[in-house]
Amino acid sequence: MPPNLRIALRFLTTRKRSMLMSLAGIVFGVGFFIVTQAQTSGFEDFFIRTILGTNGALRVEYRILPSAGPGLEAAPAGGHLSSDGDIQEPGRVTAAVRQFGNVAGVSVILQAGVNLVGNVFASPARVYGVNLDDHLGVTDLARQILRGDLEDYRRTPNGALLGSVLAAWLRLDVGETFTVETRGQTRRYRVCAIYETGIRDIDKERIYLHLDEARSLLQRPGAASYLQIALHDPGRAREDAAQIQSVIRYMVSSWQQREKTWLEVFRALRFSSALTVSAIIIVAGLGMFNTLAMLVLEKTKEIAILRSMGYTRRDIAGIFLWQGALVFVVGAALGSLLGAAATWGVSHLPIRIRGVFSTDSFVVTWSPWHYAAAIGTAAFVVLLASYFPARRAARLEPGDIVRGTAQ
Repeated sequence: MPPNLRIALRFLTTRKRSMLMSLAGIVFGVGFFIVTQAQTSGFEDFFIRTILGTNGALRVEYRILPSAGPGLEAAPAGGHLSSDGDIQEPGRVTAAVRQFGNVAGVSVILQAGVNLVGNVFASPARVYGVNLDDHLGVTDLARQILRGDLEDYRRTPNGALLGSVLAAWLRLDVGETFTVETRGQTRRYRVCAIYETGIRDIDKERIYLHLDEARSLLQRPGAASYLQIALHDPGRAREDAAQIQSVIRYMVSSWQQREKTWLEVFRALRFSSALTVSAIIIVAGLGMFNTLAMLVLEKTKEIAILRSMGYTRRDIAGIFLWQGALVFVVGAALGSLLGAAATWGVSHLPIRIRGVFSTDSFVVTWSPWHYAAAIGTAAFVVLLASYFPARRAARLEPGDIVRGTAQ
């Protein structure tokens, strides 16, 4: 063991209680930092997975026209957006989109507002006409089914998939029928399955019908409202949106653009939780600073003896920096273990959330960056807390200490 480290350990033992309090602050600060970041990042990642599994990574809608005209809205990428939202020649546009390497799937969707009449109540809703196989390739619909069978829906021309909130309001269950009213006509459909995305706004209004049936019901043969696209790498959605838009001349919006507000909310939560928990580490650092400063005053004679024995100013500073380093290393290690244990424990706590996503337990993300950020914050605070007492100790001169004039 180096002599400086041995002396640092002896100095630490003279103020055990104070150093243990500082150590506890570092441990709890690092641990709470890790678990709060794991939790906020977990909910954000889960929200993103829910959005991607429901609304896709990209959406193609509104043709971009070259010039302005009455009733035309300005497009952000040059030109103007058509007031007619339908995709012209959806088969051709779909084929063009599939040529891009990052595209994992494309679903043609026709949507429109309708009125539903159930067993007891009626409710406004939106019909979504889809090709089931294509739509399963761009969503998590297969995993969102609560009751019923997708194969039954596939075999039933007048079959429908209802959101859980809408089905509950209309008092409908699998196998029962309901009436859709639109454009002066009514048709009856059978509930083949009930799904739950966890996003209430979707579950309370969206009805899936076969695409051909929806076109017949809405009297819009060959029409498509928009294309929903899944990507192999959703993180590249912005870049892919710009490239696809420049080729097909339709407005292409990424999931980051559509969910910008929620993403900013989660980012603010991560930052505020990190800032709040960092206060624990800062308080521990202030306690360590006070303890080391008192040690410098108490150990002036020992410092004079060490200087007279040939210890340099760098050696004296190193002794006090070693004390801070020892507290930091032990605190970071124990804090990381505490953070990992707390993260595991939180992930098993029951909680029921229905709104922007659906979960029955706390969601966490295991990331080494959370540990790196926590340890980095603790290292910075401990370094500052140790540096100034170490600098003061290094400036003490043996003669001044003997004469009692040391500052």
